Amino acid sequence: MRALIVTAVAAEADSVAAGLTPHPDPVTPEPRTLPGGYLITRRDLPGLAADVLVGGVGPAAAAAATATALALADYSLVISAGIGGGFAPAAPLGSLVVADALVAADLGAETPEGFLPVQELGFGRSVHLPPAELAARAAEATGALLAPVLTVSTVTGSAPRATELAARHPLAGAEAMEGFGVAEAAAAHGLPVLEVRAVSNAVGPRDRAAWRIGDALAALTAGFRALGPVLVNWGERHERHEHREHHEYR
Repeated sequence: MRALIVTAVAAEADSVAAGLTPHPDPVTPEPRTLPGGYLITRRDLPGLAADVLVGGVGPAAAAAATATALALADYSLVISAGIGGGFAPAAPLGSLVVADALVAADLGAETPEGFLPVQELGFGRSVHLPPAELAARAAEATGALLAPVLTVSTVTGSAPRATELAARHPLAGAEAMEGFGVAEAAAAHGLPVLEVRAVSNAVGPRDRAAWRIGDALAALTAGFRALGPVLVNWGERHERHEHREHHEYR
């Protein structure tokens, strides 16, 4: 099983890598640079090879970095991971959210009647769905909330904006800035996608003093420590299924 895990910044990548680091870890691979300046490091566990990519902030940067990595190596799964805002009270600070849908929440058009998502305009899509069983098992193993994760280009910083998003997406658990971009690149390569978010702040009025970034990064590490066996199990089952289909086709 080989997975590509895409984060926005180095602190998130370090937290993910720490969760995937065997204990003890005598050798820490040096990060390498991909075309475009994207940094990537490798973690190897029994049954799981994980490349952790620092892809940049926002859906466009995440899509570009993911597409670059996918063009250079073969993967079975792509994961968008990092910290984000949580919708209270379902996703409190320091908790985890695993996406059952990756939603481009502000990709569309404003109209006098309200917001129209891009697919209602006849252009593309605004939702990607992960493998349902994988997402459910990931949420169970990590103690995460299983809920839609919204991708936004502008982080929510006011009560009216939070209310608007919650009204349009009443089941949403978190918002972040990269998941949908990662999913678009994965879909272009025919690969499944998963998103895992640790909650550092509440979606709503911007209050830096209330953010708990350290707690969220620690939750991300713990989450990936628990997620590793789930990924290995899913990868083994996925490979057996593909092997069986190949022989049946022949």
